[in-house]
Amino acid sequence: MDIPSFTGLGLSSKVEDAVTASGYTTPTPIQAQAIPVAVTGLDVLGIAQTGTGKTASFTLPMITRLETGRARARMPRSLILAPTRELAAQVAQAFEKYGANHRLNVALLIGGVSFDEQEKKLDRGADVLIATPGRLLDHFQRGKLLLTGVEILVIDEADRMLDMGFIPDIEKICSLLPPRRQTLFFSATMPPEIQRLVDTFLKNPVKIEVAKPATTAKTIEQTFCFCGEGEDWEKRELLRELIRAHNVKNAIIFCNRKRDVSILFKSLTKHGFNAGALHGDMDQTSRMDTLEKFRSGEITFLAASDVAARGLDIPDVSHVFNFDVPWASDDYVHRIGRTGRAGREGCAATLVTIDELKIIKEIEGINGEALNWQGDAPTEQDFEEAGKKKRRRRGAKGQSDSSRPSRGTSRGGSNRSRQRRQSENDNEQPITVDDAERHAKPARAASKRPKRNAADAEFPSGGFSPDAIPAFLQRPVRRPKPPAKRAKVVNE
Repeated sequence: MDIPSFTGLGLSSKVEDAVTASGYTTPTPIQAQAIPVAVTGLDVLGIAQTGTGKTASFTLPMITRLETGRARARMPRSLILAPTRELAAQVAQAFEKYGANHRLNVALLIGGVSFDEQEKKLDRGADVLIATPGRLLDHFQRGKLLLTGVEILVIDEADRMLDMGFIPDIEKICSLLPPRRQTLFFSATMPPEIQRLVDTFLKNPVKIEVAKPATTAKTIEQTFCFCGEGEDWEKRELLRELIRAHNVKNAIIFCNRKRDVSILFKSLTKHGFNAGALHGDMDQTSRMDTLEKFRSGEITFLAASDVAARGLDIPDVSHVFNFDVPWASDDYVHRIGRTGRAGREGCAATLVTIDELKIIKEIEGINGEALNWQGDAPTEQDFEEAGKKKRRRRGAKGQSDSSRPSRGTSRGGSNRSRQRRQSENDNEQPITVDDAERHAKPARAASKRPKRNAADAEFPSGGFSPDAIPAFLQRPVRRPKPPAKRAKVVNE
């Protein structure tokens, strides 16, 4: 298929000039197919792997359609819903860039920012409202927002909305919108659960699919390193070896848990790496400041949770390292999609323990080819052992496959013994229990019930043996006499 230029997609001249000023001349496949349809006002279901330019696929036609008209106070003309604060802020930046020749009022409603400042923007009237679902509903419930004037609805990263539990909020928001509107769905993956939402919210959508759902970009070189029963300190040591072995310009290092992000950040810093941390427990100002430092090159390595896995447009990330294999294969697609963007070459390396081999099988199915193992590859016996462990965990206490024991108790040995081995073998100061507890949830208070004596162990709790009943309990109980009945006096 021949890719046309932006001048042949039906965009207004002002928008075309802004695109040219931004340095873009040729649209990506998803942009070339989605923009002409979106400009006409039809509903669009766009499916494309991450890093292919989905954001411009809806921002450019929206700006063209919003050129005429004016927003009224507290009644936005268009609404874009994003799953994370970072993605919402990135969409707002896209409108600033492509809407440079327009006077569109853009309001950004995300958590971690003052309500008062956001209300002032709503009072002025918003042509474009970009929001996370929770903060949007907060403003609506406060009576600061009306949604009856929305002409265009965009749901970005719809599958991520599903993963984060936002679907009830999405359904409620859509019920508040006028039925006559244009709806655009854009996502990198398309789970079956999303189909119900498409059937409910979209009317005869034009489906645009430029890649199979949940596929990885061919420009990314993927390698996998098998760690066996690897302890966390061993994985950190292997990670440092991988970083030194590759020509790393900058890299995002993903962990599954926020607590592990903090520990990994401390370890990298201790070993002289220029690192930063990003996870959901950080306040919004710190998160945005860290991202800006990483974009500008002030930070070289970014230890992050999956809050950085979706939608963030950092064009020139040379490497992605998965310190933990993600719990869902779709998340693997999004993680490594932070590199190799816009046709660039990228590199992704994943550390794999024996407990994570089941997900590796799913990732291999997504790639459609054998995985590239660096060093010794896992054997069939390793995969069988991983399957047995999964079955044992599922059988214990009715847990499902998705439940996972907390780190530090699943791979043998207590926290203290593992940290002592880490100190001896990792050549770094041990990360103490106090350090770990600062990032973990407070433990449940210990029970204050007194311990039972060893002599009582053979008898059931709360009872006595026949020979051990205390004497005071064997004394007869004197029952009080009932009060005498009073004679009933009848007044004649």
